[in-house]
Parts: sequence; C-alpha cells; structure tokens
Amino acid sequence: MKGKARASGAGTVINAIATLKGSAFGIELWTHAEVELGEDFRDVRSEIYVEGKREKDGKLVERCVQLVLKAFGEQRLGGFVRTKSEIPLASGLKSSSAAANAVTLATLDALGVRVSWDTTERVTSPFGLKALPKLSDEIHPLDAIRIGVHAALDAGVSITGAFDDACASMLGGFVVTNNKKTTLLKRVEKDARVLVLVPQERAFTADADVKRMRLLAPCVEIAFDLALKGEFERAMTLNGFLYCAALRFSHEPIMRALECGVQGVSLSGTGPSYVALTSEESIDALREIWSCIEQSKMIETKVNNIPCFTEA
Repeated sequence: MKGKARASGAGTVINAIATLKGSAFGIELWTHAEVELGEDFRDVRSEIYVEGKREKDGKLVERCVQLVLKAFGEQRLGGFVRTKSEIPLASGLKSSSAAANAVTLATLDALGVRVSWDTTERVTSPFGLKALPKLSDEIHPLDAIRIGVHAALDAGVSITGAFDDACASMLGGFVVTNNKKTTLLKRVEKDARVLVLVPQERAFTADADVKRMRLLAPCVEIAFDLALKGEFERAMTLNGFLYCAALRFSHEPIMRALECGVQGVSLSGTGPSYVALTSEESIDALREIWSCIEQSKMIETKVNNIPCFTEA
C-alpha cells in the first residue's frame, strides 16, 4: 500500500510557548512525503531530505506512521517513508509540523482513509479513546493534525506540540489556536506576499529557554488578543519584539522592516528566521535592506490559503 501527500511550512504570528495559545499562517514552502506500508516490513524506516541534503534523524516521521497505524488498528504493518523538503531545518519555518502533517496524510492515503473537513470542531484526541477510528472511515483534519502533534511530543522536537503551527501547515490561511486544549479558535484566509530572512545558524525549538519565554506571558496575551481580533500584523510585530528579547536575537531586522513600511514582521518560532508580510510597495525596499544583513539568505514566497489535504 502506497500513499503520498504534501504540507506547507508556516510563519509565526504568536509563539505559543509563553501562554500555550498561538497563531500562525501557512506559506508556500513544501514538504513532500511518500509512504509504503506492508506486512513484510519489520518496522518503520525513513529517508529524510532537506534542501537536497540527507538528514539522519527520522524519529518524528517514523513516529507519525506508527501512530496512524495504531489509531487504525494496523500495528501488524510496517513501512518505509521518504520525505523531501524545501523548508530550511531548525529555522523557525515549521519544518517539523510540515513533515508530521505530510507523513500523516501520506500514511492515511496509503490506508485508504479520507480526510474530510466540516465546520464541526472536534475537541477530543483520537488517543486515549475507547473507540479509535476504523479503517476506511473518514478522519477530521484536526484529528490528523493531533496525530502529528502527538508524534512531535514523542520525538522531542517540540515544547508544546506546536498545534498552532500544525494547523497553519495543514489548513492554510491564518489560524488562532489554544494549544493546551488542541482547539482551533479562528481561521482566516488572507493574501499577502511573504519575505523570509534566514540566517545561516540553526535554532532547535527543544533547546530554547522556556523559563525566559514564559516570563513574557502577560505581554504575549496582549498580542494574542490582537490576533483573535484579526489584527495579525500588529500581533506578530509585538510578538517579534517580545521573543527577540527573551531569546536574545537581534530586533534590527524587525526595525528595518518597519522602516520600509511593513506592518507585520516577527521572529518566526524560536528563530533564527524573521518573516514579514509585505505589500507590492514594501517588498522591494525590504529585500534591498535585508540583503545587507551578512550570513543570511532570503526566501520570497506568499501565504498559502489552501488546505493541503484537499490536494492530490
């Protein structure tokens, strides 16, 4: 049984680590996954490629496959998963959420399980329930997301499970979430060009200073309220200044973006990348200014508003 899928990266509006409530938006950078399942596989193995380079750690994607098989009572199966990603690793652009979503969807595709969106929110997780989904049943995308969140926590690649990032990656658009309850509070589609500044260094979320970030909680709540009101640009800019201070990243790229007329710019995730929502008028000026920042590259893309489970 074979399946394939893709999922997008995302940019940060509100980092959820301080308050366990977050907001993010999908961007058109992609991770592609192919999964093969069968009884002749002894276990689950993987090959991971990021920007054309082989990565060694496949714990996250292997755990995704295992949890999907567990949820559908197919533990007798093993498998092989291959991912190819254009999202820089440990850059704050949600590479882990994209990988988890893509592999989860590819495994569901291999099992013949449809992902079906409706307007009904499902608060409960498929894990710990007496009645797990049955093979060939439809699965709600938020439950598919929760499988990847569970895998991210098991693999130790996330502090909160990054439900906000995973929702943005899976559903597209701008999302606002309660990560503690794994609930989707708001989703809005909005077009914008996106410019990303990616320093050469890597910053793994699991290594971030959680105590310092949680000191920000009262101020992050203000930014979160702005996101709930749909004021995403103001919310992410405030988030950027706060988390730059806590994580000791420079706020200079944010200031330079504001000087160009950009209204929404932030440190993405726990860094080191910065992400800006730009207009046709501001992107050229920002590109020129950010190009002067040494030991970094830029990625020009746009907001992805299309749920990735709707695509073949």
